[in-house]
Amino acid sequence: MEKKISMELGGRTLTIETGRLAKQAGGSVLVTYGQSVVLVTATASREPREHLDFLPLTIEYQERFYAVGRIPGSFFRREIGRPSENETLACRIIDRPLRPLFAPGYKHETQIIATVLSADQENDPDLMAMLGASAALHISNIPFLGPIAGVRVGMIDGEYVLNPSQEQRKNSSLDLIVAGSDKAVVMVEGGADSLPEEEVKNGIFFAHESLQPLLAMQEELRAATGKPKMEVHPPEVDQQLQSRVNELATEEMGRVITIADKQERGEATAELEEKVMAALETELAADTSEEDLPARLKEAKGLLRDLKKKMIRERITRERVRIDNRRLDEVRNITNEVGVLPRVHGSALFTRGETQVMVSATLGSGEDEQRIESLSGMSFKHFMLHYNFPPYCVGEVRFLRGPSRRDIGHGALAERAVGAVLPDPESFPYTIRVVSEVLESNGSSSMATVCGASLSLMDAGVPMKKPVSGIAMGLIKEGDDIAILSDILGDEDHLGDMDFKVAGTEDGITALQMDIKLEGVSREIMSQALSQAREGRLHILEKMKGAIDTHRTEVPAHAPKMFSININPDKIRDVIGPGGKMIKSITSDYGVKIDVTDDGKINIFAPSGEVAEEVRKLIESITAEAEVGKIYKGVVQKIMDFGAFVQILPGTDGLVHISELENFRVEKVTDVLKEGDEVWVKVLEIDSRGKIRLSRKAVEQKEGGGEK
Repeated sequence: MEKKISMELGGRTLTIETGRLAKQAGGSVLVTYGQSVVLVTATASREPREHLDFLPLTIEYQERFYAVGRIPGSFFRREIGRPSENETLACRIIDRPLRPLFAPGYKHETQIIATVLSADQENDPDLMAMLGASAALHISNIPFLGPIAGVRVGMIDGEYVLNPSQEQRKNSSLDLIVAGSDKAVVMVEGGADSLPEEEVKNGIFFAHESLQPLLAMQEELRAATGKPKMEVHPPEVDQQLQSRVNELATEEMGRVITIADKQERGEATAELEEKVMAALETELAADTSEEDLPARLKEAKGLLRDLKKKMIRERITRERVRIDNRRLDEVRNITNEVGVLPRVHGSALFTRGETQVMVSATLGSGEDEQRIESLSGMSFKHFMLHYNFPPYCVGEVRFLRGPSRRDIGHGALAERAVGAVLPDPESFPYTIRVVSEVLESNGSSSMATVCGASLSLMDAGVPMKKPVSGIAMGLIKEGDDIAILSDILGDEDHLGDMDFKVAGTEDGITALQMDIKLEGVSREIMSQALSQAREGRLHILEKMKGAIDTHRTEVPAHAPKMFSININPDKIRDVIGPGGKMIKSITSDYGVKIDVTDDGKINIFAPSGEVAEEVRKLIESITAEAEVGKIYKGVVQKIMDFGAFVQILPGTDGLVHISELENFRVEKVTDVLKEGDEVWVKVLEIDSRGKIRLSRKAVEQKEGGGEK
């Protein structure tokens, strides 16, 4: 059955339709907003994968270059198999609000594919894909507990703007993606220009109110075309087995969950599990078949994990004591060092509790900018932050297969947090790359990366507007008991109900990310979390000042030296030279990098200040322009009957008329000059066409070329 629903959103028409395309998928919708069109399908396998202990959900977001009338620039002229960074980030913002909203016990392989069919480069297809994913799930037979929807919020001239266009976002001090249900906010992702917490919070709830009509559209679509939902029967808990697990483990578990050290706690947990499983294996073997015994033992392991989770949560909410005995709002011990790596341009070692990152900053030229081919065309990034999470940082062994979606997402969050306080490329025209190597992890290595990045950039002499720090907040809710945790541990993240990362300066927020495992969070909880996060952020900033409190006045001696000069754009060809001969010669002879812009600005990156000065003088001589009344030493290029053409500057010739050769009458030019002669000449005139008239007779032909 075909159905189409439209509404006005942010001054543009949004349409969701189903029943016309991809009808064999479990659920499919076509979302149109302006002239952007995204097809989203949701399909589940027929049979569940009972052995899994996680939801087998896959999200794919695909941008097609035909959507903007372009052919891909790759060798094969097709979209490459590996998703781009933008596609990966889009997958994450779709996945995060959807994943907690499937019926308990649902284990069917589920795949959501969003394909961008048309993009007008004004309306964001990633949010259209999120809406389409929720709608496709909602009308399918998949037991999805939505719907949800997402919108983007900007702030222009102090006013919140719903779904700002790409052009409007350039002037926006806020850029938030907010996903929500009819009850509450379920996901937040975005950044701000150091805005106060209150303005960011109000923007979040402005978004939540604005997305409600999108939920109503999906309900109407389901009422008209929805399929009956498949029944899911969560496995019943074996009460007898649970009681036995509790009996064997509760006392010892009470001790284990008070061990502050992560590794010791992990070893103690493993020993307890081994002890409980050994006892249960003997007991269960008596009345369980050999074939069913592994499944019963697996169930027992799950019940043991549930016991640990329950005890930790109750200890925090009722006793107000955390795993490592900290107060709810207490930040772990922090140590900072800068300049720890001798040959990098800037470096920092940031340690907070059992989370440690080594962060380096590298300065480069315009040639080092990242070139990105996307639906918007070719773009360039002068600031990049890359996050690496190797397996050893959590004591694991696994193959290294390049950055994961998590690595890319955490790097993008930290990049947004720090990028908000970097200088403009015009005033600091270096390309900047920051790399964070996570050496240890026990909670919020992404926020440690923000702190380490800020320190390493200051160490490299980057004139940041303000230092930035970050903190991860958690939430545990048991009935009416609520605990908001500052600087959460890995276990508190895993066993908790919220992961809320907040980064910013002393003035306000530059980036935040929130994921919720509950139905959502109230305004009161968010207000408290933001307030508590601010206190923690300021505390961390104070600790960071102990290592370095402002950026160094100069870039390191071994970093490239940069200076800029402005020339007449007509002289660019002289710097480049025929076939690039001149610029290639300079870069080769002096070991420099030269970036030339169309407006005549030249950025020169040299290995030392002395070399930089030599190159500056050379380029100034190449691009110098003749001045009336000035004396130049030139070279005769060509002899004519009426005079001689003399090159006074590279690429600049003037005419010495035969009457201006000597103070006496000259019969033939060759009586005085021949090609290749060096002569002193004075500029008499430059006409409107740029023709230069020179005089030889007005200048003494001796070293120094004084006037007669």
